[in-house]
Amino acid sequence: MFAGIIEEVGTIKNIYRGSKSIRLSIECIEILKDVKTGDSISVNGICLTVTELGNNWFAADVMPETMSKTNLDKLQTKEKVNLERALRLSDRLGGHIVTGHIDGTGIIIEKADDDNAVWLTIEAPQPILRYMVPKGSVALDGTSLTIVHVDEKYFKVSLIPLTRGYTTLGTKKIKDMVNIECDVIGKYVEKLVYGHTATIPVHKGISPDFLKDHGFM
Repeated sequence: MFAGIIEEVGTIKNIYRGSKSIRLSIECIEILKDVKTGDSISVNGICLTVTELGNNWFAADVMPETMSKTNLDKLQTKEKVNLERALRLSDRLGGHIVTGHIDGTGIIIEKADDDNAVWLTIEAPQPILRYMVPKGSVALDGTSLTIVHVDEKYFKVSLIPLTRGYTTLGTKKIKDMVNIECDVIGKYVEKLVYGHTATIPVHKGISPDFLKDHGFM
């Protein structure tokens, strides 16, 4: 479990590619101070297990399922990645509850300056957008952000200077791909209301009749 507060930007040291999987070696310093083999580290929002530790680097294996749902297959040597250690129960939850399990990817279609902020407009598929609400939370490449706008094709977030300078999001360009994890609370609520997710219909809103039909009134 993570909070979406990036602790360090690491650098891809090596990538060992299998037919459908990869093994990453990542250079970093700060997050390795109390990490041991078997611990979890979020890499661009993806919960990975530390399989090997070296002098200012760690290695992690990425299985085919993760490769198919994330942007890790597009990583190159020397590329920067967002890193966060797993939460301790005593930590402050500065962002929101982030599981490290990616729902899918989106594409940056617009980037615009607004005084001290930068707006990102991200195109995403409907199965992801359905869990988003204005002022709700989303994790992009592991970074906890507030959703400002959402419609049927895209959503918007705004980056403060600290986020731009302390994560990889500040260097993202139009057409770049980002990992998306929706707020897990919305997914649990939907599952409790509808049951199996494969049969969940898309609703434009909640009405009094909807609440009565599902036992809330």
